[in-house]
Amino acid sequence: MKSNKVVILHSGGLDSTVCLLQAIEQGKEVISLGIDYNQKHKIENQFANAQCKTLNIERKIISLEWDKPFKIIPKGRSVDVIRNDVSPAFLEGRNIVFLALACAEAAGVKASEVWIGVNSLDFSGYPDCRPEFIDSFIEMLKHGYPNGPRIITSLINLTKPEIAQEAYRLGIRKGGTWSCYSPKVSEEGIQPCNECDACILHNYAWNNINKDVKAADNKFSDLSFR
Repeated sequence: MKSNKVVILHSGGLDSTVCLLQAIEQGKEVISLGIDYNQKHKIENQFANAQCKTLNIERKIISLEWDKPFKIIPKGRSVDVIRNDVSPAFLEGRNIVFLALACAEAAGVKASEVWIGVNSLDFSGYPDCRPEFIDSFIEMLKHGYPNGPRIITSLINLTKPEIAQEAYRLGIRKGGTWSCYSPKVSEEGIQPCNECDACILHNYAWNNINKDVKAADNKFSDLSFR
C-alpha cells in the first residue's frame, strides 16, 4: 500500500508554507523538513517551527556545514530589474543538496512524496527553481534511487501573486511567513528590511491579490516575531 506520508521542504517562507498547507488540505501525513545551513536569515526557521507548532505537525531539522560562497544581497531593485537575470543571491548547489537530503529523509520515514515550493513564472532568477532542473533531478533519481519518492512542485507554474492568492485562500496572511534575506533587529523586535529582492517580491505578491474572495481564517495570527 502506498504511503500517505510526505516530506515538505519547509523554510517558513511563503512558497514552502503554501505547499505545507496544500498537502495538509489533501489529507497527507505531513513532515516539515527544515535545513539549517548557517543562513543569515535564521528567523525563517523560527517561523517554520512556530507554524508547525500551531498546526500540530512534525518538524525535523537537518544541520549542514559547508564553505558556501559569500553573496552580496542586492537591495532596492525594482520588480522589472529582478526579472531580468540570475539573482546575485543565487546559492549554487543549494536546491540540489536540499532535494537530495529530502529524498534521503523520505527513505528513512517511508514517505511517498517530497514537496518543494519552487516556482518559475514571473521570476527565473534561480536556475534551480526552473522546470528543467526539476525534470533533470527526477531523471537522476530514477537511476540513483529506484522507486523513490515523487517530487511535487505544485507552485512551479504559478505567478507570485497567484501564490499569494493561494496562500490567502488557505489562511495565510502577509505577516504569517518570512521571506527577508536581511532582517533588521531593533527594540521593536525582528523585522523585514523591505529592501532585498525577497521583500520586494513578497510585497509585490501580496499587493496584487484579490482580498474580496472567500478565504480561510488566519492560521498564523499569533506569530509575534515582528
